[in-house]
Amino acid sequence: MRFKPAAKRRASQKTYVLNALQSGAKLTPMTALNSFGVFRLAAVIHDLRKAGHTIKTTEVTNRNGAKFAQYTLESN
Repeated sequence: MRFKPAAKRRASQKTYVLNALQSGAKLTPMTALNSFGVFRLAAVIHDLRKAGHTIKTTEVTNRNGAKFAQYTLESN
């Protein structure tokens, strides 16, 4: 049986995350999960950094004291 590719191909997680960062969004793991279905945002950020993008990580604390990363794209 031959492989039949899907009629429309979805964009990759890297593409979704990079487009959001380029539009000025501040991404957290929860926003990436809710918006794009990305479970491992840190891994996607790592890949984007390896590709040459300058991404800033800020540690954020919510009102319950939980700490998490927030990512933004630095302008070159």
